[in-house]
Amino acid sequence: MQPTLRTCLLAEVLGTAILLIFGTGAAVVDAQTHALGHGGVAAAFGLVVFILIQSLGETSGAHVNPAVTVAFWAMGRFEGRRVLPYVLAQLAGAALGSFLVKLIATPGSDLGATLPAHGAGQALGIETFLTFWLMLVIFRVTSGSKEVGILAGLAISSTVALEALVAGPLTGASMNPARSLAPALLSGNWTDWWVYIIGPVAGALLAVAVDRGLQLRRTE
Repeated sequence: MQPTLRTCLLAEVLGTAILLIFGTGAAVVDAQTHALGHGGVAAAFGLVVFILIQSLGETSGAHVNPAVTVAFWAMGRFEGRRVLPYVLAQLAGAALGSFLVKLIATPGSDLGATLPAHGAGQALGIETFLTFWLMLVIFRVTSGSKEVGILAGLAISSTVALEALVAGPLTGASMNPARSLAPALLSGNWTDWWVYIIGPVAGALLAVAVDRGLQLRRTE
């Protein structure tokens, strides 16, 4: 029996809130205590993504990311009528999660906001590439015989952790418009916010084109 749209939306709200609570929450805790380090924050993002995939994947697909939802729709693997409700649920969940993080943050905290280290142009390129590779991994491990299983979740969460580890100091390694917009909204820090919408969406759509090309070559 397929979950209803209402159930899926609840899962996306909850999942995106948890992503922000433990992901950006780790960044906030480290900024205040220096107990986790950059590697610890990257690991937190990877771990929470793995847990969300394993716990909510069978309900909503555990998109928890508007760029992922748009890419699945563009690939023909997601109904168009569900795209806007999913995106709105993800944005609402992210706002809720960021609000809860704010409750433990010190005054003036950026709440784990994603900010370019060396300008918007570089950040745009990095975010586009990061999301491209993440989305391509998602496509490759959620098709055919690999669609269900713990290894798919491990591959996706490991990609998130790796990209956060390497690119986090440069852009925050967002790959997710909801993840970036919520801290910007709650902290009031809107520096180059558009980078974290255009980059992830462009990267995810590029992954659609590349994955289609790989499928064509495989069937020739």
